[in-house]
Amino acid sequence: MASGVLAEIVENTRREVEAAKAKLPLSELELLVAQEEPPRNFFAAVTHQQRNALDVSVIAEVKRRSPSAGLIRPEYDGDSFRPEDIAKKYHAAGAAAISCLTDSKYFGGDLSYIRRIKDAVPLPVLRKDFIVDPYQLWEARAAGADAVLLIAECLHEGEMLDLMILAQQLQLTVLLEVHDMESLLRVRPHVGFPHRSYSLLGINNRDLATMTVDINHTLRLADLTDDRSILVSESGIRTNRDLARLREQGIRIVLVGEHLMRQPEPGQALAAMLNPETTA
Repeated sequence: MASGVLAEIVENTRREVEAAKAKLPLSELELLVAQEEPPRNFFAAVTHQQRNALDVSVIAEVKRRSPSAGLIRPEYDGDSFRPEDIAKKYHAAGAAAISCLTDSKYFGGDLSYIRRIKDAVPLPVLRKDFIVDPYQLWEARAAGADAVLLIAECLHEGEMLDLMILAQQLQLTVLLEVHDMESLLRVRPHVGFPHRSYSLLGINNRDLATMTVDINHTLRLADLTDDRSILVSESGIRTNRDLARLREQGIRIVLVGEHLMRQPEPGQALAAMLNPETTA
């Protein structure tokens, strides 16, 4: 289970969820969800999109800060940060979907960013946060999210399965993320539960306990997965060559965040990664 920085974040998340429940009871949240339009199909967008030069789907991430790096760029500080503008650039550059950090304390995100992004681009949006309670799935759906991240190292098996069932009922795609081999072996039988077209398997190349990153981590664990068509490599992906190495192993979906957000023009950086010849 969670340790180090991850354990600290999870504990803080649990406190924030209890505060949110007191402010907006689940019964009221359910009423808001009932008024929402159906989610965009995140699963289909990333498994079918692959039409760029590398035939790879990129989930491009909107991320202001991280526990290890702090604020990613000075201009991301304050209320002038506009996640919708970054999402527009990602869309123009060929992103298949958007990932949006909504944790405030550690990543500088906000749940309201999801709606702002959805209003700006036609792409589906993943709520990337530390989901530990069913309330957060209702919260994500009410905010307009089309998909949610579930981190295996944060959840016991029963909790994970309950969340996967509820996510499917809410029509949310699940990106089920693992880092270590033990977690992968634990969740492998449940990938695709309760319905295959709502479930992706992510391998995080960042060790959330130490915050070190190694793209080879995906390549090492890929042999233990059953279906590479739904496998997502996350973190540490920076170049066209990184994408090519993953594609050579049958991995055609990636989540790229901090590298793009560090660049003066995140959209141009994504375009160069996907189509280096046309942007040279």
